[in-house]
Amino acid sequence: MTTPIPELRRSRTESIAVAEAPYVLSLDEGTTSARAALYNERGERIAMHSVAFDCFYPHPGWVEQDAVAIWNAQLSAARTVLEQAGIPADAVAACGITNQRETTVVWDRTTGIPVSPAIVWQCRRTADFCGELKASSNASMIEDRTGLIIDAYFSGSKIHWILENVPGVRARAQYGDILFGNIDTWLIWNLTGGRVHVTDFTNASRTMLMNLETGEWDDDLLRIFDIPRAMLPSIVPSSGRVGFIGANVLGAEIPISGIAGDQQAALAGQACFRPGLSKNTYGTGCFALTHAGTKRPKSTNKLLATRAASLDLTGQFAVEGSVFIAGAAVQWLRDSLGIITTAAESEALAASIPDTGGVHMVPAFVGLGAPHWDMNARGLIYGLTRASGRAQIVRAALESIAFQSRELIDAMEADSGEPITELRVDGGAAVNNFLMQFQADILGKPVVRPMDVETTALGAAYLAGIAEGVWSGADEVESFWRVERRFEPVMSHAERASRLDAWKNAVARSKG
Repeated sequence: MTTPIPELRRSRTESIAVAEAPYVLSLDEGTTSARAALYNERGERIAMHSVAFDCFYPHPGWVEQDAVAIWNAQLSAARTVLEQAGIPADAVAACGITNQRETTVVWDRTTGIPVSPAIVWQCRRTADFCGELKASSNASMIEDRTGLIIDAYFSGSKIHWILENVPGVRARAQYGDILFGNIDTWLIWNLTGGRVHVTDFTNASRTMLMNLETGEWDDDLLRIFDIPRAMLPSIVPSSGRVGFIGANVLGAEIPISGIAGDQQAALAGQACFRPGLSKNTYGTGCFALTHAGTKRPKSTNKLLATRAASLDLTGQFAVEGSVFIAGAAVQWLRDSLGIITTAAESEALAASIPDTGGVHMVPAFVGLGAPHWDMNARGLIYGLTRASGRAQIVRAALESIAFQSRELIDAMEADSGEPITELRVDGGAAVNNFLMQFQADILGKPVVRPMDVETTALGAAYLAGIAEGVWSGADEVESFWRVERRFEPVMSHAERASRLDAWKNAVARSKG
């Protein structure tokens, strides 16, 4: 069922001294790379390997990936991390999987070949279709049942687009010859040799096809999006055995026992298993989540209600705010403008000047997410003068991440009626000390960074390890959480208010 693996480039491995078995393997498939990580019984990461892959932009606003390349990258990362750590596959007690959410793959059940490129979560090709849904009589019902805002972000409209635009696919999908999955489902299907076609509640809640209350595919939503039920995976809890990685894949059968979308996995990795605990992940996008417990939340501030990772069939919920472009803005400065050579360079460059000199960057490359939800907004760099240079632009890009996150936290506090006392942070950009300090300043709240910022992979490992008895439950993994650094706000209230007003002005200029 798998495709031969080409020579892969741009790989990175980190490892430390090997500890005692049992081990838990985490497969963390993100928007720009596939990573594999190994954890010991104390929840310590002993090795991680990363393999990058490409995004493609065939038209303005379109974002695609090669699903086979994603599978090859993830398989290569998993094999390499075991090899470099010197851990045999039969010493691995469980595997957890976490993934970029909403990215849509549709493939042939018999051949395993995708019928089209994967449509990435950032892709805006279905914006017009979503606009029609927003204007229809079904709009309020869709948003009420899913907890989501109608937007091209989610999987439902992407599946609809493939069925409408790839010849012959719709007719075959009616009979189950064509399968759909987000990246979790695609990886599990390949890892199990095509024997298991499942997703979990967290990923299913991001399709706009699942009834958030019942946790089941909704017939009315399937009718509106004109999607056959036969192509959909079964929905399972986030923690629990669903199948085995084939022995031919990694060298021994390994139970697949944890599944969660990347942001819900990060919530678990930050040990946020109880209502009121919050985290913000700084990756390609930026995602703030607050655990809401067993009662479904309803937002009045354009945030999303979504499923949190559950250890059993009991529904767990979260409130989420999504920023579409965060770390991707820094990547754009590096790859498209060439004004920095590495993402890490941005920290020193931003800190080399006292402020941006009035420059603001609004990275609305694919529209604006929460709390604006403007599909037609576009990016801008505003306030340029002859004195502006690369340092000002780089600092404005980093500040934009913090400003957008502040908007999410404000909306969360307004929804809950309770102040968030501190923000737990993770993700690649969380290692940027300038950004974290500015985030604390613009929030006026402490920002807390854990010892391991790769909490997405860690959360998937926790879910799998709990299912297989490596850990006893949420209480035990909560005890593993440790603070690496706490950033306290030092900015004055007056300066904070002035900067926020300037940011809001720039955002207003970017809107469609």
